[in-house]
Amino acid sequence: MKRRTFLKAGLGIGTSLGIGGLYSWQLEPYWLEFVRLEMPVKNLPQELIGKTLMQISDIHVGNRFRHEYLTESFEKAKAFQPDFVMYTGDYTHYEDAEQYSQLSKVMKSAVLGKLGTFGVLGNHDYGHGWSMPGVADTTTEILEKSGIKVLRDQKAEAEGLVIYGFEDLWGINFHPEKVMSTLDPNQANLVLCHNPDACDLPVWNGFSGWILAGHTHGGQVRPPFLPAPILPVKNRKYDQGKIELDQGRTLYINRALGHLIPIRFNVRPEITLFTLTQA
Repeated sequence: MKRRTFLKAGLGIGTSLGIGGLYSWQLEPYWLEFVRLEMPVKNLPQELIGKTLMQISDIHVGNRFRHEYLTESFEKAKAFQPDFVMYTGDYTHYEDAEQYSQLSKVMKSAVLGKLGTFGVLGNHDYGHGWSMPGVADTTTEILEKSGIKVLRDQKAEAEGLVIYGFEDLWGINFHPEKVMSTLDPNQANLVLCHNPDACDLPVWNGFSGWILAGHTHGGQVRPPFLPAPILPVKNRKYDQGKIELDQGRTLYINRALGHLIPIRFNVRPEITLFTLTQA
């Protein structure tokens, strides 16, 4: 290869890598996608058919990216006027008490459902080593003051929809068998569970329905036609999107609104908007 040809080729490769790096760092992490799906629910009350249910996950308030992105995303989400809103964990990237004031400020713009707003905690909401119960308690207080009912191995009912909320799998209070022992299969049931690996545990008591999770961020970086190389789960099939499980369960993994590190490629941030239908 001639020297001039070699230099041109090197310049072209370098330019492509530079543009790709800029896109992955400055553009895609903030290129929000609203994903729309139907959610067939058994025993759904007639009056809830056609209602909308929004899922927001992994906002990761902290010092890694500008909070205006989150509040701007919330304002876009409010335009859909969702009937229900479900938050599936990791509200902060906890470093110290500064994140409490940051979260309080961001959640003043929180998206709330007309019929109900619920959430569960994620591993980062338990602080360092996922083992600081005080962080989880304070985070819960902030969320509830913002209008979000946090379910910690608890259930709640709103307009005939019953929501079961799990504590985080990696946290120190994970005992979902307690709330699942109260399962009534004749109701319209939905489960919120931050870490999808919980789907493989024997805690479900015959539950048949939808499970909304987050945690993976879809890997944040996914080469074309290949799986994401980094996923924080044991079960590698739990990466993103809709996954049919056994026993009539359907898992949906949201790709996350925020990020631990603001780098994404082929995995845009997501807010999911479901339309409720009768299964």
